[in-house]
Amino acid sequence: MTIRSAPRLRWLLLASAVALAACSPRIDQRGNLLDPDAVLAVKPGVQTKDQVAQLLGTPSTVATFSDKTWYYISKRTETTAFFPSDITDQQVLVIKFDDANIVQKVQIYGMDDAYEIDPVSRTTPTYGQRLTLMQQLFGNIGRFTKGDQKSPGY
Repeated sequence: MTIRSAPRLRWLLLASAVALAACSPRIDQRGNLLDPDAVLAVKPGVQTKDQVAQLLGTPSTVATFSDKTWYYISKRTETTAFFPSDITDQQVLVIKFDDANIVQKVQIYGMDDAYEIDPVSRTTPTYGQRLTLMQQLFGNIGRFTKGDQKSPGY
């Protein structure tokens, strides 16, 4: 090995290490990551909404048509370089309350309970004319006469 090739080898090794470090996955934790002991402390028929809020904090979301169901949602994803992210863990804690705001039911859903939904990609047809760019630009030429225009305020 010559003296000139040693610095090149060092730069090559440094560039390789930087490139490999860029390929390590980035882990994102989103939502409410709840303490398991706090979740076990929520007992049906015992706690009220206020007590649950003190134990677990505010929910991620509340049911759409009633505030009797609270959802605590947590999701962990890994993203490597420019590839789409992969969900590695997902938990949804559902707490249902009765009319007296006392915990009625506690359920935990994990990755095994999740399933993918294929959204429908249909489009609603619209009826009418399809205008070209030229028709849109010059379509109103000659449609208005001087007699149709009125001065403002008269």
